[in-house]
Amino acid sequence: MTDVASAEETKSPGKNLHLGWALVLISIAQLMVVLDGTIVNIALPFIQTDLDIATANLRWVVTGYALAFGSLLLLGGRLGDLYGRRRVFMTGLIIFGVASLLGGLATNEGLLLAARGLQGLGAALASPAALALITTTFPAGPARNRAFAVYAAMSGVGAAVGLLLGGWLTGLDSVFGLDVEGWRLTLLINTPIGIITALLAPRFLNESESHPGQLDLPGAVTGTVGLLGLVYGISRAGTDGWGDVWTIVSLALGVAFIAGFLLLERRVAHPLLPPRVFVNRTRAASFVAMFFAPAAMFAMFFYLSQYIQTVMGYSPIKAGVAFLPFCFALVAAAGLVSNLANRVDARYLAGIGTLMAAVALFGFSRLPNDTSIPMQDVQGSYWTDLFPFIVLMAFGMGMVFVPLTLTAVHHLRPEDSGIGSGVLNTMQQVGGALGLSLLGTIATQRIDDLTATLKEALAAGQQLTPDQLPVAGHQIFTAGASDAFLLGSGLMVIASLVVWVFLNVKHEELATDGPEGAPVHVG
Repeated sequence: MTDVASAEETKSPGKNLHLGWALVLISIAQLMVVLDGTIVNIALPFIQTDLDIATANLRWVVTGYALAFGSLLLLGGRLGDLYGRRRVFMTGLIIFGVASLLGGLATNEGLLLAARGLQGLGAALASPAALALITTTFPAGPARNRAFAVYAAMSGVGAAVGLLLGGWLTGLDSVFGLDVEGWRLTLLINTPIGIITALLAPRFLNESESHPGQLDLPGAVTGTVGLLGLVYGISRAGTDGWGDVWTIVSLALGVAFIAGFLLLERRVAHPLLPPRVFVNRTRAASFVAMFFAPAAMFAMFFYLSQYIQTVMGYSPIKAGVAFLPFCFALVAAAGLVSNLANRVDARYLAGIGTLMAAVALFGFSRLPNDTSIPMQDVQGSYWTDLFPFIVLMAFGMGMVFVPLTLTAVHHLRPEDSGIGSGVLNTMQQVGGALGLSLLGTIATQRIDDLTATLKEALAAGQQLTPDQLPVAGHQIFTAGASDAFLLGSGLMVIASLVVWVFLNVKHEELATDGPEGAPVHVG
């Protein structure tokens, strides 16, 4: 689709309707892919009981999806470039839907874990293609900015929606009069949505050019194995520590394969990841900033959801509702920023957004806790200790996601938009895993230290009443979470520095189309 043709077609109401439905399909797919990373979290105890899964293996229900998703994103993005983005988008959604059905009907641990991995494969095909389809379906300027805003909002609220939806579905025990375990619904709900979205795609989405026969197979193998090693090693570090043998082996193999992958990419005619994708300074800065920012945001969901339930005593469904202001505020911020992007440079929007998010995380680090003895209640107030910072975090991330998504894929060659989208998604996934592991290490260390101090005090004769013991546990957890939030604030400051120093593109340029190197007429 040429820019002129796009501009002419969008003048007609029919084409506007076409673009509207195209955005609906892309948004549904992205929301489904993102929320599936958290939707089963609340259901884990029920899954463990029904399928008799050992505690040590239970984390693989979540990690298995993240591993497959994160390690296959580059390959999924490139397959869209080579074989048609709509075709790969549809294939990914169908795989995702079928895998969700298999997982929802699983009768044993092995089938469930295999289904979660297959879901990750489907997500890795669908997500980069969805972002690339925006660049090929919507003309540059306000229309594309609004589309990116909706996409960014779905990416940002997906985790919160997953917690809310997971809590509600897990509490159900029947559907249409049929008895069914609620946890199965967290997976089965994806099947009709994914398959129907895939079937509607040919009606509302245009197909891109295909270049079959140009797949860089050695690059695909080394890149995928390298990312798998990195994501697994980082994830394992969060539970087994950075000194664990398998953590070190996995990270070493991941780094070795990634190094081999980068060397290969410089020597092949049609690389899986063309080096030119990183040449543009603004694009590279966008990738780096999108590595650090989600790392801090994922930690917020992880620790805040536990704080709300364990310390404040909220039920799972009430905890999900507590995150609703985040969803509403992020959607509102994304809509506002999509309009501001036409008049304000991305550096200022994303720079201010990262600083707002850093302040919000610092606010979370001040959650009430007092580890002195005698103990005092640490149960914070939602409206004073959490709500203001949840809304501030949402507005900040809305101001980050929209402009950085725009700058990360802007002026990419048409044949590179899929892999560019894959790189952006990979940065988010790997950054999130690394951030959660780093913050988990900091939090665990503080919790272990305070727990040891408490045990020493008890051994020395310090008396605690039965009511004080759980309060002490709450204080210790809150202290560890506070350290994690403080580190998350630091990571967000790093993202802000990258944006302010290296992100250099004018808002007028974002309203233009065409590959990098093409003449740009501004004014």
